[in-house]
Amino acid sequence: MSTKKNGKKESVTLREKKLANGNISLYLDIYRDGKRSYEFLKLYITKASTPLEREINRQTRATAQAIKAKRQIELQNNEYGFNSQFKLDTPFLEYYRKMCDDRAKNQESRGNYQNWFSCLKHLERYCSEDTTFRDITPEWIEGFKSFLDTTGKDLHKSKYDDGKPVKPLSQNSKVSYFNKLRAAINQAYDDRIIPINPLRGVEGFKQEETERVYLIFDEVKELAKTPCRNAVLKRAFLFSCLTGLRKSDIERLKWGNVENFGDYVRINFKQKKTGGRQYLDISDQAVPFMGERGYDDELVFSGFKYSAYLLLELSKWCMNAGIKKNVTFHTGRHTFAVLMITEGVDLFTVSKLLGHKEISTTQIYAKVVDKKKQDAVNRIPSLSDDIAEPVKDPKELMINFMGDN
Repeated sequence: MSTKKNGKKESVTLREKKLANGNISLYLDIYRDGKRSYEFLKLYITKASTPLEREINRQTRATAQAIKAKRQIELQNNEYGFNSQFKLDTPFLEYYRKMCDDRAKNQESRGNYQNWFSCLKHLERYCSEDTTFRDITPEWIEGFKSFLDTTGKDLHKSKYDDGKPVKPLSQNSKVSYFNKLRAAINQAYDDRIIPINPLRGVEGFKQEETERVYLIFDEVKELAKTPCRNAVLKRAFLFSCLTGLRKSDIERLKWGNVENFGDYVRINFKQKKTGGRQYLDISDQAVPFMGERGYDDELVFSGFKYSAYLLLELSKWCMNAGIKKNVTFHTGRHTFAVLMITEGVDLFTVSKLLGHKEISTTQIYAKVVDKKKQDAVNRIPSLSDDIAEPVKDPKELMINFMGDN
């Protein structure tokens, strides 16, 4: 593919990369201000053997060319001064701090404020107060990723302090901080501070798959039968097991959020974690755990405020029920998800019930159910105790089995 047009080198070139599976990945080679960057389009040319497959490949290439043309126009606008409407000299840290302040003032976003503030502390170490959005390039973002890979949890120490290793950031913390940076840059793009989004082609951190502690149905039944010294804790936890609600949403749930629709009950609320509006129909057996209906502005689970004390009470209650797992209140949400998938509810529906923005988050629970199936097949008793000599031929084993009957 030629990289020249009218004798001038193109600043955006569509390139191809052959993958191990034989497919071709399409990406853009972008040359700007003496620097080269790459944008992987996540568009793929597959091996085509039918007219339909060839037509799909043709449309894929056309889409890639359209994206290339758009990027070329964006760069030309920048080159010829058409970007005067943008504010590239806006101080980056100042802009990010304002986003933090906005979340601190917003009741719905306050729960996520600490993560934004923690990310700010890392950004203040990574870049200077003079950093503007003109400096935010794909290379700058990749540099921040490398910084998170090497920095420690203690912001006042380097990775090694007096020869003693400092505990590194967890994978999930790195995911969270990068997502905060991503949100700030995307907002700046929407606010027309930058003409081109430098996040294009930059991969984030992969979420670490942590163990999901959950209860099986018989354990939930046992908890329901076992007395708990804190009545509202018992009601709230069992309600979470049957609805999947987070503790933060249960704490804030008011009777005004509970609506009757004929024969069923629906909860209409805003998730504290994501800020998203959710409509959740709850089962008949979950309704009694809410108790007697009160005024619209009254809390459904009045007196429930999760704390270290309630965690201790939860642990004691589980021990009295014969449950030896490391149960936290969030175990109720995990329990609901696993019960739903075990009962054959499809992932898309479970994702909506949990209020997940991405179905990939829900797929983690599907892996848990697959592990349960693997454990189940290994419960078949060993044959070695009943067989005097190893059976080499499977047919011989079948003949012996038929003979015993």
